[in-house]
Amino acid sequence: MDIRQLEYFLAIVDSGGFNRAATALYVSQPSLSQAVRSLERDLGSDLFHRVGRRAVLTEAGRALIEPARAAVRSLETARASVASVHELRTGRLDIASMPSQAVEPLTTLIRDFNRRHPGVVVAVKAVFTTRDVVEAVRTGTVELGLLATAGPLPDKEVATVALGQQRFVLLVPPNSPFGRSRSLACEELSGQRLIVGQPGTGMRAYVDSLREQGVDFSVAAEIEHRVALLPLVLAGVGLAVVAESWRSLARQAGAHVVDIEPATALNVGLAGRHGPLSPAASAFLATATAGTGPDVI
Repeated sequence: MDIRQLEYFLAIVDSGGFNRAATALYVSQPSLSQAVRSLERDLGSDLFHRVGRRAVLTEAGRALIEPARAAVRSLETARASVASVHELRTGRLDIASMPSQAVEPLTTLIRDFNRRHPGVVVAVKAVFTTRDVVEAVRTGTVELGLLATAGPLPDKEVATVALGQQRFVLLVPPNSPFGRSRSLACEELSGQRLIVGQPGTGMRAYVDSLREQGVDFSVAAEIEHRVALLPLVLAGVGLAVVAESWRSLARQAGAHVVDIEPATALNVGLAGRHGPLSPAASAFLATATAGTGPDVI
């Protein structure tokens, strides 16, 4: 059984006969009759009584009408959804992102999305906490939000799709003794000067948790402007605990990246409002879930 056969069956029902259905479908009557006979063989039952030139529905034929219409409607909806994505030529998509996730996976997601839909502008709004992302999406300030949280992804006020995890790592300047190590125990941060984020961020919550565990570091700088992190580390102001999304960029800039043990990770997700999304948001979500390369572990 295929959808074409169901469409032919419904055309006969709606037209009142094979001749009229063939004319409406722009197919020959023998082709139409063959398709219906094939459908009847698949179902194991006659759908019509042939009475002269008339086609009278059998009981099985009457039973098929409703599910056949539902199947055809579903296919039409699917076709329309796919067409809206493929025909996405222009437009704008507003996204909120936390700072570290704006490095990755957002960079890779926008790259992949732009390859498919180069005419759509992705506008990124900077927010600093998971709550900020949820509020921006919930209130309609943006349509999608990229967030990271130490706990479960939020799922009540917004709908979220998990993209993976990012562990915390340490950024150190090239001349640091830690630069020769691939990993260190979190206790080794005692006595170090750290560059930290503002309260309420995942980065700050993690280093505060280390202090609660007895890791006695000092704060060299507290900063909201994440673009200054690498310059401050490379200038020797302090070390920075950040999400792994910084790994590639930090290495390119000349810093060393050291894993912190035991591994502690943030859950990364893409949030949207409950209900239908715009074609641009749907296409971006499809990019995010296609496994095309967001830098998460």
